[in-house]
Amino acid sequence: MTDHTNADTLRTPIVAVLGHVDHGKTSLLDKIRGSAVSEGEAGAITQHIGATDIPLDTISGMAGELIDPTDFDLPGLLFIDTPGHHSFSTLRARGGALADIAVLVVDVNDGFQPQTEEAIDILRRTGTPFVVAANKVDTTPGWNPQEGEPIQRSLEAQSERAESMLNENLYEIIGQLSDAGFSADLYWRVQDFQKNIGVVPLSAITGEGVPDLLTVLMGLSQRFMKEEMAIDVYGAGEGTVLEVKDERGFGATIDTVVYDGVVRNGDQVVVGGQDEPIVTEIRALLQPRPLEEIRTEKKFEKVGEVGAAAGVKIAAPDLDRAMAGAPVRVVRDRPVDDVVEEVKAELAEIEVDTAEDGVVVKADTLGSLEAMANALREAEVPILRAEVGDIAPRDIAVAETANQDEHKAILGFNVDLLANAETELENADVKLFTDEVIYQLIEEYETYVEEKQRAQQETVLDKVVRPARFRILPDHTFRQNDPAVVGVEVISGTVQNNRNVGYFEGNEFTRAGQLSGIQKQGDDVDEARAGERVSIAIDGPTVGRDIEEGDTLWTEVPEKHAKILEQELKEEITADEREALSAYLETKRKRDPFWGK
Repeated sequence: MTDHTNADTLRTPIVAVLGHVDHGKTSLLDKIRGSAVSEGEAGAITQHIGATDIPLDTISGMAGELIDPTDFDLPGLLFIDTPGHHSFSTLRARGGALADIAVLVVDVNDGFQPQTEEAIDILRRTGTPFVVAANKVDTTPGWNPQEGEPIQRSLEAQSERAESMLNENLYEIIGQLSDAGFSADLYWRVQDFQKNIGVVPLSAITGEGVPDLLTVLMGLSQRFMKEEMAIDVYGAGEGTVLEVKDERGFGATIDTVVYDGVVRNGDQVVVGGQDEPIVTEIRALLQPRPLEEIRTEKKFEKVGEVGAAAGVKIAAPDLDRAMAGAPVRVVRDRPVDDVVEEVKAELAEIEVDTAEDGVVVKADTLGSLEAMANALREAEVPILRAEVGDIAPRDIAVAETANQDEHKAILGFNVDLLANAETELENADVKLFTDEVIYQLIEEYETYVEEKQRAQQETVLDKVVRPARFRILPDHTFRQNDPAVVGVEVISGTVQNNRNVGYFEGNEFTRAGQLSGIQKQGDDVDEARAGERVSIAIDGPTVGRDIEEGDTLWTEVPEKHAKILEQELKEEITADEREALSAYLETKRKRDPFWGK
């Protein structure tokens, strides 16, 4: 192995670009590529599979006086095109995040949005250093665009009004970062990038501030990551699967980012699979054709080998069960079993805790599956099964086996419902939730569970005897018996028809009869609420003998109902019903302390 200090052994840092869905991630990548191409040699920019490699010379050409290339011995930057929104940011490389450094794109007018918060969580969890690209500065009212200029030079050309409006938005973002626990400032004011996050105002449309972004990324990588960029250029290649794709003529292939060593055509590799690690042999290494040859029929050209860091498509037998986010290891001169164990160990770090009962979770990559599992754990939602891949018939079958109705659900993040599973889902008692934002997906599920529980409570509530205390009004006896008809005022609770009523003598409850009718202003009603005066018919008693005018009567609440009301439905009943219930329970419990418990 040669000495690690010579530049050949330093690999390109891997940069991931994250951010909310329409804040300009794609246009920023396009701008960086486009400016790089127009910097002269289209040949200098190499399009990798799932990544764009921008060499140092091109970067220093774009950054002008901001960069002195002799300060750097890193070869450039490798920008990853993130598949799916943030699934990528949790892709791993040997336990850490695959990206060495990240750009968090935030729309300067829009500030933090749900996916921004999510991306921040991931960056915090993986400890990935990042810079914030405050995009769309050109939409500031009255902005005077300076194509491709460094941002401070561009700011000199702006009116005071435009500059102060932009500053207001920038400080809003700095405040939001501080709320998220990160100390941040405009990048030219940051002394120590390890303690503070640099914010780079830019426009993906006009290219203003793009030179600054590249400068900050190069500077950060050079200062803080040089040790990590030291690799064994001849060692056995290691990488991470970005996506599994079917390609005509090749079958299932894996788009892979190689972050260490070298991968050669014909190498034996171990790839993380949905069931077991896959041991296979590379048939072809494919890279996109150079930009100038794009007209040719074939999209890819075969290469003999790739060294880190690079994006490459690997064609090999048996890759159809490979998993996005899983490790790829070249075996080279080690026992294959050792490499299989290594891959298993790395996958085991991502194991999701499953329970006897719970929901089924499907996600597009291992990283997003892990993020889902973390978020569900926080929300206290148990998981029955969690897997990478689209929703298939067997997922529906598994979800149907859940014991609790609310667990008969599938939560799919960034995945599709396979055609052969559609009819299964229609006929199954399983609810499907899909979304591209993890926390929204979980919120949708939680809302569904709450509604389901509320509906169940309402059915219980309909059947439960409601507590009530009411008084027979003086001079309001309309009939003495068969049935007795009297005017009453409801003191608290709800008087319902067809309920047993009675009175307390001391702590002893005596049943007087059953309500057989309630009339309010001459109309028959089913119930009367606290404060209302109604006339009621009671089968059983005689006024003047069993009950008297001025008596306080109670609805008789069966013990089982009292228990449900007190323990499960207390929040669902009104304050005056709670009052009637507690007075009723208090009196009952003077005789029997455990009544209704």
